[in-house]
Amino acid sequence: MELIKHECGVAMIRLLKPLSYYKEKYGSDLYGLGKLYLIMEKEHNRGQEAAGIGCVKLDMPPGHEYIFRERAQGSDAITKIFDQAHDQIDTARSENVPEEYLPFVGEVYMGHLRYSTTGRSGINYVHPFMRRNNWSSRNMLLCGNFNMTNVDEIFDSIISTGQHPRLYADTFILLEQLGHGLDRENERLFELHKNAGLTGLELSKAIARDLNVTNMLRRCAPAWDGGYVICGIVGNGDMWAMRDPHGIRPAFYYMDDEIVVLASERPVIQTALDLQLDDVKELQPGTALVVDRDGTARIDRILPEGANARCSFERIYFSRGSDYDIYRERKTLGKNLTGQVLNAIGNDIENSVFSFIPNTAEVAFYGLVEGIENHLIKSKIEDIQRLSGAGNLTDSNIEAILRKRVRKEKVAIKDIKLRTFIAEGSTRNDLAAHVYDITYGSIRPGDNLVVIDDSIVRGTTLRQSIIRILDRLHPRKMVIVSSSPQVRFPDCYGIDMSRMGEFIAFKAAMALLEERGMRYVIDDVYRRCKDQDSLPKEKIKNYVKDIYAPFTDEEVSAKIAELLTPEGIGAEIEIVYQSVERMHKAIPDHPGDWYFTGDYPTPGGNRLVNRAFINYYEGNASKRF
Repeated sequence: MELIKHECGVAMIRLLKPLSYYKEKYGSDLYGLGKLYLIMEKEHNRGQEAAGIGCVKLDMPPGHEYIFRERAQGSDAITKIFDQAHDQIDTARSENVPEEYLPFVGEVYMGHLRYSTTGRSGINYVHPFMRRNNWSSRNMLLCGNFNMTNVDEIFDSIISTGQHPRLYADTFILLEQLGHGLDRENERLFELHKNAGLTGLELSKAIARDLNVTNMLRRCAPAWDGGYVICGIVGNGDMWAMRDPHGIRPAFYYMDDEIVVLASERPVIQTALDLQLDDVKELQPGTALVVDRDGTARIDRILPEGANARCSFERIYFSRGSDYDIYRERKTLGKNLTGQVLNAIGNDIENSVFSFIPNTAEVAFYGLVEGIENHLIKSKIEDIQRLSGAGNLTDSNIEAILRKRVRKEKVAIKDIKLRTFIAEGSTRNDLAAHVYDITYGSIRPGDNLVVIDDSIVRGTTLRQSIIRILDRLHPRKMVIVSSSPQVRFPDCYGIDMSRMGEFIAFKAAMALLEERGMRYVIDDVYRRCKDQDSLPKEKIKNYVKDIYAPFTDEEVSAKIAELLTPEGIGAEIEIVYQSVERMHKAIPDHPGDWYFTGDYPTPGGNRLVNRAFINYYEGNASKRF
């Protein structure tokens, strides 16, 4: 019910044949650009604040541009950047520029969709970033889906080499660090080929030919702590994409003799290239997909694979539900909640209506309904057996049993996007309460109303809008169901959930501590977080877990329901969360659960969660880490 800004989306394309091949086979020399556009549109869910594309043309003679980039901000950024690219192409053609020199008609492409998770905005922060140099093999385009938890350490390491970064932001710093590694690789080859007697353009071409970006990555990547898929194109045409060793952020790829493609999600590659499920491979943690300038593609191990921390929230909420595995997992998440929901409604299926808000929870809703239907089938069998044993198995009795159904309704719809910013005070709150509208007559007064969501993180929309407007249907009891567990801890790997005070589960636990005279727990957690704040990240423990330790999940859920229930609501409100254990059973291959458990996969996570609590305790509620 609430929008969570999350990790970005990336796309990479390398055409392996001459451009004339695609023009002859597919009728256009814009084949690569068109596929990039399709992939980015299919990944639009991953970033709606800004977008950027980059292109490198191979074998351009000196004096001609070979690196092209467009970036734009806004929800229509994809349209803007591709319109700008096509405008440049059309202008060049109108001026009779030869085909081989057309802008954005190249062999190597990069695309990026941005959600800001750092609070920084402006065109200067939109990917891809670009490094310029007169040597083709020292130029670089860089984009990524990442957050580093140890930017300060990387920054210090750059300064120690004598560099002077212009800005203190992770992408700028990575560009400088990788640029330094690229320079070292160039210098190695410069000495090698110069000693072999090469000079001038022959020397430059030899460096471009023999450049090995794997060496650069192995030099730089050991310093990175975070969740990431980082992508780059070198000016000579080398392309690479590397995934973090825990697999926190996702990446998938496909390659054949025509094309190499990488993207953040599997189904977008399937759709763009009309592929089967097994055709698209997952880029394994700690490895890099590398395509050399000559088109040789390979997977190189850069870092040892760490403990599996593939993100579970990615599967629950962020990724496209059209993925084969994600669809099944989300259904299972809903089905797993059957027992809890039946308990919440007192097993009264006949007088209960089931629905979902928002649309992203629809698949979990199907799973929940399937679980309720399975329970109802067992109940029907028992009723028939009981009637049969009593000798009362009449047609009318059988018909009454068989007519029992799970009542499914669309009880709420997302209405127009009301412009609440034009109003103030109570008027603004009144407008916010009408973002959703209800379907009148969809339930009977006195029914139970069960509504499933994919996550309840902050609860703002529930309190300000959903519960109040659903109460107009006059249910006896309203059960709000979350297909994910309670979000208790901030993310530091690329999702915009960094402030402790935003989490309704945290507010509930803090309220319980205050109510039960346990303020000392809060003060003690602050003291211990503060005491270790200056320690190396590897020695820091997550003491924020102690805020939740005194309470059961059910106690926290009950307090959440109390905090989110507006005054004047007639219905009884109960909130049901998925358990962490059942979530892992539904999503067994993606065990990363730090949002729910506080078990961060990298040392930097513990440092940042403690800093988030320190900020909250000291009154810096709006500060990010």
